[in-house]
Amino acid sequence: MKFGTSGLRGLVTDLEGRASALYTTAFARHLLEAGLAKPGDPVLVGRDFRASSPRIAATCIGALQRAGLNAIDCGAIPTPALALYGMKLSAAGLMITGSHIPDDRNGIKFYRADGEIDKQDEIRITAIAGVMADEKIDDTPGEAPDRHAEAEALFVERNAMLLAPDALVGLSVGVYQHSTVARDLFVHVLEKLGAQVVPLGRSERFIPVDTEAVSAETIALLQGWAPQYHLDAIVSADGDGDRPLVADEKGQPLRGDLLGLITANFLYAQVVATPVTSNSRIEAAGDYTVVRTKVGSPFVIAAMQAAAKDGKTAIVGFEANGGTLTGSDFTVSGGTLQALPTRDSFLPALATLSLLANAKQPLSRIVADYPLAFAAADRLENFPVETSAALMAHLRASDDNLSAFLAPIGSVTAKSDIDGLRVTLEDGRIIHLRPSGNAPEMRCYVEAPDERAASELLDQGLDLIRHWAAERNR
Repeated sequence: MKFGTSGLRGLVTDLEGRASALYTTAFARHLLEAGLAKPGDPVLVGRDFRASSPRIAATCIGALQRAGLNAIDCGAIPTPALALYGMKLSAAGLMITGSHIPDDRNGIKFYRADGEIDKQDEIRITAIAGVMADEKIDDTPGEAPDRHAEAEALFVERNAMLLAPDALVGLSVGVYQHSTVARDLFVHVLEKLGAQVVPLGRSERFIPVDTEAVSAETIALLQGWAPQYHLDAIVSADGDGDRPLVADEKGQPLRGDLLGLITANFLYAQVVATPVTSNSRIEAAGDYTVVRTKVGSPFVIAAMQAAAKDGKTAIVGFEANGGTLTGSDFTVSGGTLQALPTRDSFLPALATLSLLANAKQPLSRIVADYPLAFAAADRLENFPVETSAALMAHLRASDDNLSAFLAPIGSVTAKSDIDGLRVTLEDGRIIHLRPSGNAPEMRCYVEAPDERAASELLDQGLDLIRHWAAERNR
């Protein structure tokens, strides 16, 4: 087990039972030792719809109780809703989710009472788990009081006050429900705001939807539903509801960093924290200061906290997957939007729908006016971690290695190594190679002058990775 870009991840067979009890106990001990909680304090436990999540949640509840904390069961609920409820109760929390990765994998996201744990917390939890490695760990499942309805109601209230009650009247919005824990709440919130809602594609089987690299199968579904039901837009989210998916009236998904940019403008942000993988023209697309970070919500949160410490206000963070965070309070139509420093899918989706309702133009036409480069991203799944590590080590070993690797597609003129290798080619195109931080996947991000060129560059980049891996394994 190890921490990735956001939370602990691993195969279900490795996480179930002892491992989940071990890391939950280590988290509890860290809270108590660091003065972040005291014996008897509440700790929330939420989960997604994966087949393994209820069992892992029960194990975590039992471990928390044996550690002297008061577990509260929040059931199947979006991660941002769990975090919001935790902030209201001043309670730490655990979210059992593997986000967008396949059902044979799962994970645990840990929260302090003030939001996500940071990298120092991860180091301490890992160290405590290491000390406990040889101890006998009791993994007996437990039961806890159910506060699911209360936690959901608080989240609905937060999102319904973002816009006027009739703000979305006249819009027909599809909700791709699949197996996201956000599926029913999206319908509820959109209907409260006046939209005509069409639920789509509900599944009792877990479907891994990656909002950063939307699969061809998902796009085909969206492009079929949009004209069939005469939809103005389609919204959805990943498994735990912290990354949005928004498609236009043609069923074409919008880039996640575009959704973040729309949200920053909607909130009149003054500071934007976003990873290096977000579009390179974000800086020129709004009246704000941009801070670039490594990939992962802990790094975005750290940048937002640093901005607040410097006296900045109106602070927003977002990732290329569209997950949007608020690092300060904002004034919106219904009052004050409380800072929520964790990824959220509802805020960017609602900000985009508000823009659509006000503009009274097709969403595809609205977003075409944003001055962003054409960007695309995809990943090679089931790509061994050791292979991706070897590739990155090879490319970092010398400029000659990097130039030779990319020679089939262009000459290197600049590179950045903030998180993975982001390379600018002589014609201005960009290719960014980065192993996933929480799954056996190799990711590729590209930017080019037009959509066709971006698609071609993405295919070329993935082919180079495949070829290098095949040659290495001969």
